Amino acid sequence: SAAESFKEDAIGVIMTGMGQDGVEGIRAIKKFGGKTLAQDEKTSVIFGMNKVAVESGIIDRIAPLEKIAEEISSML
Repeated sequence: SAAESFKEDAIGVIMTGMGQDGVEGIRAIKKFGGKTLAQDEKTSVIFGMNKVAVESGIIDRIAPLEKIAEEISSML
């Protein structure tokens, strides 16, 4: 719903975790022109969901955990 509501103003962040449910939300944000960010493999406890997002080509930027807030700020 954030993707549809905010369109190109939405920023989706996908972090460490398993499964693929978060990828669908990130895909919707990208479809509506929003920006996407994923946590990198090195700082992820489980590089699962974010790996799927990265490999599917829907991620604009990849950053380590300690740089996520900085990346979000630069996307505003």
